[in-house]
Amino acid sequence: MSLRYVREFKGFAGIRIEADDIGSADDPSIVLLHGFGQTRKVWEDVAIGLEQAGRHVINVDLRGHGGSEWPSDGRYDFTAYVEDLRAVLGQMRTRPVVVAASHSAWIATMALAEDAATLASGLIFVDPPAAHDAHSVRSSAERLSSAFGRNLKQPDYDNNIFDAFDAQGVGELLAAAAPSIGLPSLIIRGALGHIETDAAQVSFVHALPNAEAIDVDGGGLLIVAERAEAFNGLLIDFLERKQPRFIPEYRSGSDARTLRDAMGCFATGVTIITAHASDGKPVGLTANSFTSVSLDPPLLLVCIANNAGTAETLREIDEFAVNVLQIGQQPVSNLFAGKSEDRFAGTRWEVGEYGAPILPSSLGIFECKRHALHEAGDHFILVGRVEKASFEPRRDPLLYFRGKYRRLHFT
Repeated sequence: MSLRYVREFKGFAGIRIEADDIGSADDPSIVLLHGFGQTRKVWEDVAIGLEQAGRHVINVDLRGHGGSEWPSDGRYDFTAYVEDLRAVLGQMRTRPVVVAASHSAWIATMALAEDAATLASGLIFVDPPAAHDAHSVRSSAERLSSAFGRNLKQPDYDNNIFDAFDAQGVGELLAAAAPSIGLPSLIIRGALGHIETDAAQVSFVHALPNAEAIDVDGGGLLIVAERAEAFNGLLIDFLERKQPRFIPEYRSGSDARTLRDAMGCFATGVTIITAHASDGKPVGLTANSFTSVSLDPPLLLVCIANNAGTAETLREIDEFAVNVLQIGQQPVSNLFAGKSEDRFAGTRWEVGEYGAPILPSSLGIFECKRHALHEAGDHFILVGRVEKASFEPRRDPLLYFRGKYRRLHFT
């Protein structure tokens, strides 16, 4: 029995994006994006075939199309579509392959321009348009709409899209973005019946570093709708070569390396623990073993390695601060994780209300009094009672996962 339900995503500025969620979420995921003048119904047979081939399909309606929200403020600009896709990808549980038809190829390119490898695992373009002027965008969409209507039913979309969509300058943006997308990529031309009648070369796709191209003879037909089996054959061949299905292979053991790598699967924030030594000199170190313990009384803890350079000092302190770092503080994190003798020399800091040095540019700061200390193998656990907490809600956290710094993409 097919697993299928309508799923909602939160898009740019909170807009509702509707999609069909088809198949098991444990299978490799694919996001399908239709072009302007269509809805997700154009992918119906393709989605079913992909599910039968063992793929998890998210079939999306763009804003202003089908079941997705038609924004009352008329936000149909290019940026809104790009941020919608980034939002959808950010809410996926795994990194999908993105299949983008027609103008959605532009959207996908810009959405993946900065951090493709953290948002997607592959990219497939179906007839990406070459012309970027407003007239060509509308004309191309109308042709797609006409072909779509003949083969399925008349599409449902907001005609205001074309007046609001700002295609000017898109070509330059795509040309600059494409070289940074190193994902395995496939370009399929002719699947939409060669709607680009001048057969113009789509220059930005040639800048993709890891791309291959296929030309198909659509014979004037909408191959994704009328010849879904043949079209799926192209997709599945690419997916099996570049993103094959696999059985999870869990590494296991009790040795230190396996334990460290397994613990690294737990994404954390990054903190710097700061205090004053007995001689009044500020000391600090980077730590990601930090957690809340209790709200009543307000307690938190940090785990500190016994061999850390400041360990003996931190064993004796009465006041300390936990500075939760934001994305702009990666250099500070590296500094306090290193062996520099004077970590505070080039770092902005000040004395907090309760006596400990604090880093005022942090995302959050907890000023603490020592509550307890517990020995724990090669670490000790320092428990603090929070005397004051402060934070800046507009900043994003610096994250750490599998030995590398990361950052949030969405909320």
